Order: sequence, then C-alpha cells, then structure tokens
Amino acid sequence: MPTQTATATATIEDKKRLVRRLAGSGRGFAEQYGFPVTNNPSSLFQLLGLAVLLARRGDFRRALDSARGLREAGWDSAARMARSLHADRVRVLRDTGQRGDVDALADVLGDLARTVVQRYRGDLRRLRSAAHQDPARERALLAELPGVDTSVVDLFLRDAQALWREVAPVADRHALAAARRLGLGRSADDLAGLAGSGESERLAWLVGALARVDLEKRYAELTG
Repeated sequence: MPTQTATATATIEDKKRLVRRLAGSGRGFAEQYGFPVTNNPSSLFQLLGLAVLLARRGDFRRALDSARGLREAGWDSAARMARSLHADRVRVLRDTGQRGDVDALADVLGDLARTVVQRYRGDLRRLRSAAHQDPARERALLAELPGVDTSVVDLFLRDAQALWREVAPVADRHALAAARRLGLGRSADDLAGLAGSGESERLAWLVGALARVDLEKRYAELTG
C-alpha cells in the first residue's frame, strides 16, 4: 500500500503565495487565541505560562482554556500568580479540564511565578537584559526556570521572537511538521527565508499559523 506523501508546492512563487496566506492575519499563535504579544511583564509571563501548559500532553485547547482560566482568576502576572494559593490554582486547572497530576502542575506554576519574581522582579525583560540579548544565553536562563524545558522554551520563543528579534528564527515541532507536509521547508531557517530576512514578526505569524494548521488538522483547506 503506498504511503502518504507530503503535499509540496511546486515553485518558490507558490510557496510565497502560501506564506502570504498563512501569515496574512498579522497575528502569531498566542494572539490568534486571545493572548496579546506585547513587551510588558504581564504579557510575557502569560506567554511563558501558556507555553508550560501547551507542552503537556493532551488537547491543546485544554491548555488554552487553562491559561484563560488562570488569567480570569486575576493571576495575569508573575507577581499575582506568586501570591495565589495552591488550592485555588488546583481548582482553576481542574475546572478548565486539566487531567493527570494537577497538584504537581499547580506547584510548577506557583514555583515558576515565584522564581520569576525573585530573580527578575516579575519581569522577563530583565532575563533578556541579564543575557545581554544573546539567544543562547536567553535560552539557558529560561531553561533554568521551574517547569521550563527545551520544548517550553521553543513554545515561548515561537511568539516572543516577534519582540525579541535576536532569538529568531524559532519554530516549534508542530510548525515544522506543517512546513514539511506543505512543502515549505524542514527547518526554522527555511521558514525565515520565506518570511523575509530580518522579518522576525512576520516569521512569528507564519510559524504560529503553521502550528495551528497542524494542531487543528486544517491541511485539507490549504491543499484541496
């Protein structure tokens, strides 16, 4: 039985046309789901918390619901999350559909918030400054935070690269899976070439759109 092959665009013009279609919304992954990407402490911490939730197994919509639930509970910054009670975090996470060891997840989110407050006064821009805007150092400092591994770093920087231009190009595994299947390339560098040199914001929009295509299984509408 023949294996399914990736749908490939035939020419560079076809690829750029598809890129324009994907990035045309002018919004990255987080913004598509109601999480503004702005260079302020609250927005950046929400992006990091969302990345922690998205890295867990399960339906990505559950992660989005939980991130919204935490924000609606008033914990929209590291300082506010750090002051929240463990039992309250557990309740919100369970109410928004989290499964598995919810107590451990609540602990991680609390530890993450407290560490960001203690090390960076609740402001991840201070982490960027501490790294002297060196991408490798930024990644290393992020990975030192509770609950943050390489997959979480990629998910955070997927959106943050629109603001922290030095970290580009970044593409998470879902974006790369969609890029391969749609014939747009196999690496973040390939996607950066299509987005335009130095266009980290446009690249963030493209990568976010590709991640959505893979997570929502929307290939048919692009290849049909």
